[in-house]
Amino acid sequence: MPSQRPTHFLPGLVMLISLLLSGCTQLPKGVTPIKDFELTRYLGTWHEIARLDHSFENDLMQVTATYSLREDGGVRVLNRGWNTVEKQWEEAEGKAYFVETPDVGRLKVSFFGPFYGGYNIHKLSPDYDMALVIGPSKDYAWLLARSQQPPAAQCERFLKAADQLGIARDDWIEVNACG
Repeated sequence: MPSQRPTHFLPGLVMLISLLLSGCTQLPKGVTPIKDFELTRYLGTWHEIARLDHSFENDLMQVTATYSLREDGGVRVLNRGWNTVEKQWEEAEGKAYFVETPDVGRLKVSFFGPFYGGYNIHKLSPDYDMALVIGPSKDYAWLLARSQQPPAAQCERFLKAADQLGIARDDWIEVNACG
């Protein structure tokens, strides 16, 4: 049974809020959100394959992000992960809305009140089974996949896209292994 209070997702909120107050829905330099985005194809569960280090996911593994439609036209975001120290599941629920038009993979996400951060889909496979998401700055990045163990060649193509943005390979935390 998941914890009702997202304990590990909360410590980073103070830092995240300060980032959000400083205009964190703007695009980081060099990040281009994908065009011809189809939200209905993106909905569902994604597995975190790799991420950059940030406090609100400390000690979390088996992390998933599940996206579904909200009644108000936005996107419900449910992040869930296994806390390896506390030995329990933790969840955080948020909401997301498009910053531009719905065919551009650029959203703003909030897990806390009216404060939003950028969620920029920089690279997406044609079959919507792997995504490189960049947050409000290049200090926040995630490699997501529909499978817990995607093909190594596919992971490499997406990590090369992150390399081109200046995100160092050594900075990634591997959460699930690429095949």
